[in-house]
Amino acid sequence: MPAQNLARLAAVGWAAGTLMPRRFNIPFLLVVLLFLAGCNTVPSVSAGPDPSDPGARTSRVDYRSTIGSYTSQRPVAPAAWKKQNEQVTPAPKSGE
Repeated sequence: MPAQNLARLAAVGWAAGTLMPRRFNIPFLLVVLLFLAGCNTVPSVSAGPDPSDPGARTSRVDYRSTIGSYTSQRPVAPAAWKKQNEQVTPAPKSGE
């Protein structure tokens, strides 16, 4: 890696010397080096086990049916409203 960086520096220094006057060498070199530094790749960091390893431990996957608790919602004939009201009416208080 250091040899690669030295080769880049030599190439950039040569290009800077031939393309720009001497008084602009340092700023031009800095801009070019910053540009080249942005082209380097950063090694990826893995957050878990290697996905290509068949022996890697993973969490268990369970099957859950999407329609297991389904109940039919088809319309039905209406029941007597008075009977339904009596089923949901709160019980009378013991003091009354």
